[in-house]
Amino acid sequence: MTDKSIRNYTGKHATIAWDKKLCIHAGDCIRADGDLFELGRKPWCSPDTSNNEDILDIVSRCPSGSLSVVFTDSDKAELAPIQNTITVVYDGPLQIKGELQIEGVAEDDSAGLMFRASLCRCGLSKNKPYCDNSHKQSGFNDDGAVNNPGTPLEENGGPLAITLRENGPLFISGNVRIVAASGTTEWQGTKTALCRCGHSKNKPFCDGTHRSEQWQAD
Repeated sequence: MTDKSIRNYTGKHATIAWDKKLCIHAGDCIRADGDLFELGRKPWCSPDTSNNEDILDIVSRCPSGSLSVVFTDSDKAELAPIQNTITVVYDGPLQIKGELQIEGVAEDDSAGLMFRASLCRCGLSKNKPYCDNSHKQSGFNDDGAVNNPGTPLEENGGPLAITLRENGPLFISGNVRIVAASGTTEWQGTKTALCRCGHSKNKPFCDGTHRSEQWQAD
């Protein structure tokens, strides 16, 4: 069955997919140079206005994974970055980039989620585990500090598995660096549990508060 939330924009050399259920309207695509995306235009995405390199650059900036691209040139495709990173957004979600293996996501789902995702950490998204900007309406407050060095990595990249513990944290397994909202890399390691209920007193890490709060993921 076709996913009605995904819209495809096909040009001569590329087809860009936009998954509106994942989009958090960060605006990176609209603010990018060129005419690939333009609000008010129909269609708002026009692949034939840009070359393949520019298309790939713009699509790969999308922090939510809602944008992806398939080129007619099979040698051209988005690749996972050298390092897996999790950025703790000020008063916002966890923005994850890397070779992602998110529980429940298959390659024929939203292809952008293989490389990029914005995951809810306020606990209130109606599209868990993904952010839907509920943190803005709820008044969720966290400055995005990390304050934990973790364990230095011996390797970079590789698969990053993200598992959803039932009514609990995001369990992360794989080489990863956690970047504070200040932009500095604070934590490094291969295993950690990150809060997604919004109540931990040790954000972004889980401290078990979801249990006392009786937080429900669904």
